[in-house]
Amino acid sequence: MLPLWQPLFFFSFYKMEVVCLNSEPAFNEGDEYEHEGDCASGENADELCAAPHLKREPPPPTVGLEFDSFDEAYDFYNGYAKDQGFGIRVSNSWFRSKRKERYRAKLSCSSAGFKKKSEANNPRPETRTGCPAMIVIKLVDSKRWRIVEVELQHNHLVSPEIKRFYKSHKKMILAAQKSQQAEPVKEIHTIKLYRTSVINAAPNGYSKVKERDVRHPTDHSKHLELKEGDAHAVYNYFCRMKLTNPNFFYLMDLDDEGRLKNIFWADARSRSAYIYFSDAIAIDTTCLTNKYELPLVSFVGVNHHGQSVLLGCGFLGHESVEYFVWMFRSWLTCMLGRHPQVILTDQSKSLQMAISEVFPGTRHCYCLSYIMQRVPEKLGGLRGYEAIRKQLNQAVYNSMKIAEFETAWGSMVGQHGLGENKWLQSLHEDRQRWVPVYLKDTSFVGMIPVKENEVSKPLFDGYVHKHTSFKEFLDKYDLALQRKLMKEATGDTESRNCSFELRTKCNFELQLSKVYTKQIFEKFQIEVEGMYSCFNTRQVNINGPIITFAVKERVEVEESEKEVRQYEVLYETTNMEIRCICSLFNFRGYLCRHALNVFNYNGVEEIPSQYILPRWSKDYKRRFPLDPFPNDVDVNDYVLRYNHLLSRAIQVIEEGAQSRECWKASLQGLEELCRKFALENVDEVYL
Repeated sequence: MLPLWQPLFFFSFYKMEVVCLNSEPAFNEGDEYEHEGDCASGENADELCAAPHLKREPPPPTVGLEFDSFDEAYDFYNGYAKDQGFGIRVSNSWFRSKRKERYRAKLSCSSAGFKKKSEANNPRPETRTGCPAMIVIKLVDSKRWRIVEVELQHNHLVSPEIKRFYKSHKKMILAAQKSQQAEPVKEIHTIKLYRTSVINAAPNGYSKVKERDVRHPTDHSKHLELKEGDAHAVYNYFCRMKLTNPNFFYLMDLDDEGRLKNIFWADARSRSAYIYFSDAIAIDTTCLTNKYELPLVSFVGVNHHGQSVLLGCGFLGHESVEYFVWMFRSWLTCMLGRHPQVILTDQSKSLQMAISEVFPGTRHCYCLSYIMQRVPEKLGGLRGYEAIRKQLNQAVYNSMKIAEFETAWGSMVGQHGLGENKWLQSLHEDRQRWVPVYLKDTSFVGMIPVKENEVSKPLFDGYVHKHTSFKEFLDKYDLALQRKLMKEATGDTESRNCSFELRTKCNFELQLSKVYTKQIFEKFQIEVEGMYSCFNTRQVNINGPIITFAVKERVEVEESEKEVRQYEVLYETTNMEIRCICSLFNFRGYLCRHALNVFNYNGVEEIPSQYILPRWSKDYKRRFPLDPFPNDVDVNDYVLRYNHLLSRAIQVIEEGAQSRECWKASLQGLEELCRKFALENVDEVYL
C-alpha cells in the first residue's frame, strides 16, 4: 500500500472534512479510492498498480511531511525518485547507542558523494557526481518520521525519459511482486487536506460550521487558476509556517471536485496586531480591481506609528458575494469573532453585500484613494477633463458642509453635461460611504486621505505586479513582512529612546512629545506649527455652555497662491469638549490647528485626555489591557486557553526584545515559570 501523506494543516478548533487535492471528485473521510488490477513486472514495472485514469503525481518531498514508519518514508522518496529519473540510497543514519534504534537518517541521490579510488587494473567508471539532492528524516514522538530537511536540486541530468536501472527501484519492484503473490495490490491516492463549509462566527466569539448559505449557490466553475509550481509553493509555505510560526492559522475552501476556490491565512503577529488595532481596517482588493493574475485580498490596519500592518490575507477564486462571504468569515473566525468598528473597501456591490452579511454592525465605507485613482481612467477621455477634475477635487476635498458639496457636484455635472455618466451617478448614490463631508462622525485613525495630494499605497506595493504568480508572491511575502516588522521595531526604539526636537514654545507640543510615538508626534507638530497661520479667532455664538468660534486660516491652494478660509469650532466649556468643522480628529486621531487655537484662546494649557488617543502612545502595547476573549468564554476549553496564553506570551516577547535589560527580565520570568511547572503536575492541573 502506498503511504498516506499527512501535511500539518491547522484550523484551530474547527471540524473539517478530508478531501483529495486533485481534479477528481472528493470523497468523504474513510472512503478509499481503490483500483484492483494485475501488477506488471520486469519491463512493464513503470505501470505497476496504476490505472491510467486514476494515477496521481504525489507531492515532492517537503519539510513537514510525516510517515508512520521509516520504510514508508523511504518508499515515498524512492517513488518520487523513480518518477523523476534517479535512484536513492541511505547515505547516513543515526542510532541510539544503547538500543540500536534508528532516530534520524539521510536519504540521498545515488550520485551523492564520491567513491574511493580503486587500485584495480580495470576499475569501473565513476558514476557519482557529489550530487546534493537529499532528504533528512527524523523520528518524532517516538512513533512518526518527519522530513526536516530537503534539497531537490541535482548537479547532473535527471529525467524520467532516461530509462536507467537503479538498485533502489529494483527493491520496489521485488516488494511489489512479493505483495502480488499474497494479494492484489490496491492503490490509494488520498492526500489528507481539508476544506471547510462557510464559517459563521457567533457573537460570543465561538465559531460554528454550517452548510453553505442557499442564498449564494456555489459556482463550481470558479476556482483558483494555479500554474505549474504554484500548488507546491502554497503547500510548502503552509507546512513551513506551521512548523516555525506559533498560532499560524489558515483555511482552504475546495469545491466538490477537490479544486481550490479560496485560501485564507494569518500568522501569529497578524492575529496579535488585530487585538491592538481592530478599530479600523481596510480590505485591499487592488489586485482584483486591476485584474492581476494574483487574486490577492489583504486585511490591513494601522499601528501606533501610523504604519500599515497586515492582519491576514488570502487568494479569492471569484469576485462574487459567496466567495467574499467565505473570505470574511474565515478572517473573522481567525480573529475569534471580534468585529472591527470601521471597514474600508473599494466601491463594489459584491463587497457591500458580503460585508453587510458578515459585519452587520460595522460601519462600511469606500476608500477615497481607490475612487480618486480611477478618475483618469473613468473620465480622462471626456472633453474638458482638466476642468472636470479640478471641480471634482474641489467638491470632495474642500467642502465643509453637505450643502457645499451638493452645490459643487451639481455645478460640475451641469456645466459639463455629465448627467448620464453612469460612474458619476453611482458615486453620487454612494456618496455617504466615501465623501469626507458625510463621514465626519466616523473615526478612521488616518486610513483615508483628507487632502488632494495624499495617496494611500497598497501594503504589498512594489512586491506585486500584474503578472506575479502565486509562487513568486510567496517567495517575496516573508521579505515584505520582515521589512514592515523592522520598520515598526525601529519606530519603537526611536520613540522610546530619543528626545524630540521642539519647534515652538507651545505647551501642547511639549505635552505630547512625552506621549506620542515619533511618527505621530511629527504629524501633530505640523498642526501646532499651523496654529501660527490661523488668525482672527472670535466668538460668533453662545448657547449655554457651548460657544461657537470662527477661526480664519491662510491656506495654500496653488504653488504660490493662498486663500483665506474660515472654520467653525464648537467648544463646550463644562467638560472641555471641542469639535472643529474640518473633523481632523476623527479622520487622523489628533487635534487640528483650529481646535488648538481655540483652546489657546481660552487659556487651556494642556490638551484634555479624551483627545489623546492611547493607540498613538509610545508604550501602547505595554499598557493595553490584552484580553481578546469575551467575559462569557468557556475557560474549560483547551484551545481557547492556549490562544489566550499565546497572545500574552507574544506581548512578553515583543517587550523583552526591546533591550538587553528587558530580555534578561523576560527570560528570568519564563525560566521561573518553567521551574514551577516542573515541580507541579502540570498535566493534571491544566488538562
